[in-house]
Order: sequence, then structure tokens, then C-alpha cells
Amino acid sequence: MDKNKANTVLNSKLDAVTIALKKSIKNLDSYTHVRGESVYVDDINIRQGTFHAVVFDAPKAHGRIKHIDYSKAEALNGVERIFTYKDIPGKNEIGGIIPDEPLFAEHEVHFWGMPIALIVAESEFIARKARQLITIDIEELPVITTAKEAKAKGSFINAPRSFSLGDTEKAFKNCEYIFEGETFSNGQEHLYIETQGAYAEPQENGNIKVTSSTQGPTSVQKTIAQVLGVAMHKIEVDVTRLGGGFGGKEDQATPWAVMAALASFHLKQSVKIILNRHDDLRMTGKRHPYESTYKIGLSKDLKILAYQTEFLQNSGASADLSPAIAERTLFHATNSYYIPNVTTKVLSCKTNLPTNTAFRGFGGPQGMFVIESAIAKAAHEIGVSASQIQETNLLEENNTFSYGQIAKKVEAKNSWNSAKSIFNIEALEREIHSYNKTHINFKKGLALMPITFGISFTNTPMNHARALVHIYLDGSVGISTAAVEMGQGVNTKMMQIAADVFSIPIEKIKIETTNTTRVANTSPSAASSTADLNGKATLIACNALLERLKIVASEALETSKESIVLKDGFVYHNSEKPKLTWTDLINKAMLNRVALTENAHYATPDIHFDKSTEKGHPFAYHVYGTAIITTTVDCTRGTYEFDSVKIVHDYGKSMSEGIDLGQVEGALIQGIGWMTMEEIAYNDEGKLLSNALSTYKVPDIFSAPKRVEVIPLETDGHDLAILKSKAVGEPPLMYGIGAYFALQNAIKAFNPNYDLEFHAPMTPEKVLMSLYKNP
Repeated sequence: MDKNKANTVLNSKLDAVTIALKKSIKNLDSYTHVRGESVYVDDINIRQGTFHAVVFDAPKAHGRIKHIDYSKAEALNGVERIFTYKDIPGKNEIGGIIPDEPLFAEHEVHFWGMPIALIVAESEFIARKARQLITIDIEELPVITTAKEAKAKGSFINAPRSFSLGDTEKAFKNCEYIFEGETFSNGQEHLYIETQGAYAEPQENGNIKVTSSTQGPTSVQKTIAQVLGVAMHKIEVDVTRLGGGFGGKEDQATPWAVMAALASFHLKQSVKIILNRHDDLRMTGKRHPYESTYKIGLSKDLKILAYQTEFLQNSGASADLSPAIAERTLFHATNSYYIPNVTTKVLSCKTNLPTNTAFRGFGGPQGMFVIESAIAKAAHEIGVSASQIQETNLLEENNTFSYGQIAKKVEAKNSWNSAKSIFNIEALEREIHSYNKTHINFKKGLALMPITFGISFTNTPMNHARALVHIYLDGSVGISTAAVEMGQGVNTKMMQIAADVFSIPIEKIKIETTNTTRVANTSPSAASSTADLNGKATLIACNALLERLKIVASEALETSKESIVLKDGFVYHNSEKPKLTWTDLINKAMLNRVALTENAHYATPDIHFDKSTEKGHPFAYHVYGTAIITTTVDCTRGTYEFDSVKIVHDYGKSMSEGIDLGQVEGALIQGIGWMTMEEIAYNDEGKLLSNALSTYKVPDIFSAPKRVEVIPLETDGHDLAILKSKAVGEPPLMYGIGAYFALQNAIKAFNPNYDLEFHAPMTPEKVLMSLYKNP
């Protein structure tokens, strides 16, 4: 395609996007966000006499507790009580998948920052002052901080998992090229704007209401009940919204809510706990660091015939969600490529770091980084571009994934070819080649990053949701679901569904808080499945109500139900001038004693996975896309800028282009941050060194790519996506992996002797050393 034609195509695509965005509904939470009126846990009007709590945590990473002296802290004026494991009436256990995590340390500490006690006082200031008065004597034990060290010492969370397809050992014998190597991808701090927190209020008859900043209200409810030794119906958990989650509040919001509830249970008074930033950074887990090895074999025509890898996951001190995250790594170990012979293995390694946890992508990015590194290594050694190997091996219809699912409605090549065509990749490559020939101290690099990401909880029983919909007498509508709004715009999408079904203004619809008394036994808002699961349940409920209302209208108008149409707040019969308004219809339904409330349930069909064989059909569908990333490196300083990121993304049939575009852009920047600058650092004693924003660098406006273009891929969508609008929360983060390889290609342009290393993030310090490193 010539440049003029490519520009015409690009402009027409951008015009189409602009038109779509104008038609797209805005995120309805934005208004209160920008005015500072949105309510988070710390904004709640607290009851008179509310106590404030601060956690006393371990000042060592591993050791036996010999003695703790609380006397000076307890004597401080304003301190109400200090709680420890001895005050727990139920079980001192908050582990979900594996019961291996105490709420409070008993006789040993297993990471620096492990909670030991809860100080409850009249104010947070007094509680913090009291914390400084506590003395503790710990007999130190050996500290493990890396996954490799844990493997060498046999320290694991659980048994290893492995997926396989074909016969890798036999296939390697037929390969023209075979390469081996190792990779490291570091952790990542969630850095949600709202830190962890909860507010517990005693109710009548021994009940407790907890307002929590959590992605998983049911998990919080269940765990509080377990620790207090009471039934779940005694605990009500309520969530208005989160100030960011990114997975960090899926399981790790739980302990703080449990602590607040425990104190409220004993004191019969409200208790509030809000972690400050330093406490949050020190005590909470991050994205899992991975140390991995790979072996890749290719044919002469660059087909990947065999791939083998071992992932060492640094799980931290307890399981949390590590087993599920490890599994997701295996599911995405081959990214967008069909490889007929695959053997992948993951070991969840137990270390003395804070328990690592869910993070956007949930193990998928770590798996994808390794296969992309293997391809980059192979391309470098063979003397071809990585994109040649990538394109040669892209998934096609009816290919088999290593976990047994047959690929259907595959858009890998469609997104790849669309990106190359729309953004004129050949012209980009020529421009970069020309630039590098004429510039000595600055070099450009380019990389392509395809993505294929499965949508569903990989634990099949979690793929269900419920919705409760009320229509009130005046025609307004209230909706309750298990969806937790955390900036992703799910509230707006739920409201859109009701507005479309009833054909009423969206202003007539309200999304209630996420509450365990209205919608119980729910899965967390995670796995990019929140809109699909809760949206489908909402759609079922609204359609059931619509059918009832059509019967009421048909009886009132003396016609058939099939001839009734609700449109723009009116009831139409055979396209005649409407005689009933929406509100008239609701009032007639009430007079006829017709139920205007519906409770609906949705469970994703056709998905299953057998862990005994490691085979099945775990995903409802896959999301596809391709990014083209270009960068310019200052070869004197090692600093760099990202000139552009050009993306063709598979939205399906997006129901809200503006919200979805924001998700792609946000995820992209978060992925770039993980790959280039966000470096978690612990010392050998297990103490967090990157413990403030002065020592932990996240992308700011100056770090963002100068230009980001996102073009929707033209597809039919998928029936299992809500209104065929595909999930968009996690998949785009993986585009950021391409930034790492764009930097590598710029380094190679300056230093032809650079021997590729795969140690992320690629910070400016690493870039500078690589620019002048010779084999």
C-alpha cells in the first residue's frame, strides 16, 4: 500500500472513531470524580465515637517472636485497645485458595510488614504514636527473597503445574534452529489512588456492616465471618466504588476489613482503618516477579516447531491468588502463536516477601514476556526481524491451544494485517532506517506486539453473576449487581443496558452500591469479566420485566403482545401514535399487581477445564490486537521517549467506545510502566527499598508516548460478550510489552555487539549500560 492510500485509510478510520465517540455515552461517574464529589471509604460520614486503627507490623522479614512489649502503647492516653491473634474468636486464617495466611502473626513472622497487632485509639494520630512505643524482640531466621533461591531450597506454595501439547522432545530433533535463554520480569506496585481501607459499624443483634474498598465483597464477608466465628448473614459488606484496584484489592483488601470488623465486634463501636501510602506500600503484595528459562526451536522457514519453558513465580510468604495466577501464565504462555509442540511448567515459589497478588493481566503478561523474549532471541541469532517470526506463527482458525481449547473466531492475523496496512508499517520501517543512518547519538527502534487474551475466570465455577432490578412507581429504575466500579466504567455500562431495554433516558436509572445483602455469593470484579457476567444478568432481568410490561400494555390497548414496542419513553402499538407513556405503563402494572422487581442469574455456558488432564475449554472467547511501538533513545544518556504507539484493537461491537478507549490507553501506559521504569527493589533482608514515590517511578505525562492511536478492529463481536462488546480491562496492558523490545532494537542500532538480555524493566540505567556493553 502506498503512503497516500495508507493515510487515506487511516484518516477514514480516525473519522469513524471520532463519529463513534460522539455517539458514545460518557462515563457517568466522571462528573462527580472531577468535582471531587465521588464518595470513597475515607469520605464516609462516620458515627460519633468512631475509633481509628493502625497496624503494628513486623520489622523483620523472617523470625521467631521472642517477646513483644505493648505496655507503653497501651498506657498512652487515647488508646482504647490493642488486638492480637489472641483476641480472635474464630479462626486466625484469611487464606482463600490455600489456608496458609494468618490475619495476625502468632509465633513467627514471614515477611517485613506482616501484621502482628491492631492498635485502636481515639484518633489515627494517637494510634500511630502508640505504634512507635511498641518494642519487639525477634530471633531472626534465614530470609529468601528470590524465586531461584526458593527453588534451590525446595520452598514452594503448592505442587507445580504443567501444560503440554504434542511432543517437544521429538520436535526439537527436527528443528533447524534451537535457542535457549532466561528472562526476568519484576513485580509492579498497584499504586491505586485510594489506599486500602475499611469502616466497620456495629448493628442490632450482633450484626456488623463493613464498608470496604474491595473488588470482592463476598470474599470479605466470608472471611470476616470465619475470623469472628459467626454466620455470613451477620456480616454486611458494602462498596460504593474504589479509587483504583488493578487486582490489588481482589484479595488484599480483605485483612483490613477483617481487622476493622474484629475491633468493632469487641468494642461495640465503629472502627475505621485507612492505610497511609507508606504502610500500604510496605504491607501489601505486588505483581509477581518471574524468573524463567526457555527453549525454542524453529524450522528453516521460521515456523516455531517446539517451545519449552519453566516459570519460577515469586509468590511471597503465602498463597493468596498465586496458584490461579500461575495457571493463567500457562494459559497465555504462547501468546498469539500456534506452536504444535509445547511444554510449559510453573512453580509457585515461597519467599519472605509480602504475599504477591493479582495485578491487571493476572499472570498473562509474565507468560507473554517470555515467548516474546524467545522470539527476539531467535530473530537476533538467525539475523531476521522478530516480526517475521511473529507473523509466520500467528494463530489461525481451528488451531489448538496448549490447554486443549480450539481457537474460534480468531482475529490474530486480521489485527496484525490491519495494523500493518492502516499504519503503513513499511513506511515506518524506512523512516526509522533513514533516521538511524543519519543520527549518531540518537537511535530509533520499532517493535510489533500482538496479543491474544482469554476472557473468563479460569476457575469455571466463578463464572456467574446476579442482578436485582427494581422499577419504581414513577418509572425510575434501580439496579444492584456484584459489579464493583473502580474506574473502568462498569456502572455506566449496566445503566446503558437498562436504558436500551426499556428505551428510557439513562437519567432515570440508578446503580446501587455493591452490597452482599442485595446480591449474595458473588465472584469478584476481576478477570475482565465484570461487564460480561453482571451485564448479562442485568440484561436477563430487564428483558423479563419488559415481557411482563408488554403483556400489561397489550391488555390495556387490547392488542397482541407482539405488536407492542417501547420507544423513547412511550408505548407504541403497530407504530400508531402512543397512548401510554412509560410512567403510565408502570402505574397500570402496579394496579394489576404485576411484579416490578426481577432477580436474574447468569452463568457463562460451554466453558470447562479439567485440572487432572490440564485440558478443556476455559475461555468464553479471546480478545485480539496488535500494537506498533516506536521509540527514540538518547545514546549519550540512556534516556528515551516513545514516539508513538499505534494499535488495532479487537473491541468486538463496543457498547461504549469512549470508555473502552480509555481502558486501552490506561492499560497501555500501565504496561509500558511495568516494562520500562517501575522497579520493585528489596534488600537481602527482605526490606522494601522502593518504598515511596521518590524511589518508585511510575509513568507521568512526560513518560507517555507522544502519540497514541487506537483503531477498532472490524469484527462481528462475540455472542458471549455483553451485547457483543468484548472485555477490555486487561488485554491492552500486554501491548506495553512491545515497548521493551522497541528499546532493544534501538540499542542494537547503536551497539551491534549488544548481546540481548531479557531483564525487565528496561530502565534508563539498563539502557545506558546496554548501549556500551560488548560481549
